[in-house]
Amino acid sequence: MSLLPRTKTPDLELPLIQGSAFSLSESDAENFTLLIFYRGKHCPICGIQLKETQQQLDELAKRGIKAVAISMDDKERAEDSAKSWGIDNLPLAYGLNEEQARSYGLYISEGISEKEPARFSEPGMFLVRPDQSLYFASVQTMPFTRPALDALLMGVDYALKNDYPARGEVAA
Repeated sequence: MSLLPRTKTPDLELPLIQGSAFSLSESDAENFTLLIFYRGKHCPICGIQLKETQQQLDELAKRGIKAVAISMDDKERAEDSAKSWGIDNLPLAYGLNEEQARSYGLYISEGISEKEPARFSEPGMFLVRPDQSLYFASVQTMPFTRPALDALLMGVDYALKNDYPARGEVAA
């Protein structure tokens, strides 16, 4: 399934390793909620991406963006990821199921080594407006070449300054 810009995204309600829960429909982000779907504990590239995102939380906040990282990992694997990657400020949600992942158009892979879970989602990044409509999406089939957060921030600056609409709404 592919989501179209300007249409409502599926709601997400997931536990956070910080002990609370994330609910997309209850997000109080001023402009956007940034959903970063990551592969899981087994992916070192995910660790790099999440560390970079954590370092940019203040820049995101200046633009009215709240970020959350989401995986299909269970609580133990998500907590291990946070500890080994030094993630202590970026909210980490866990327990995404395959149906939820597919509702966002994420690709699903089967594990090919002992360190990988049986199934997991490939990376995706989404900007969702406060009305829960999709503004931006990037979905990948492979773990490498993630969207650069600095480029995303420049795009958000332009979009906010110029009231630039979401694009790609005609067809997926």
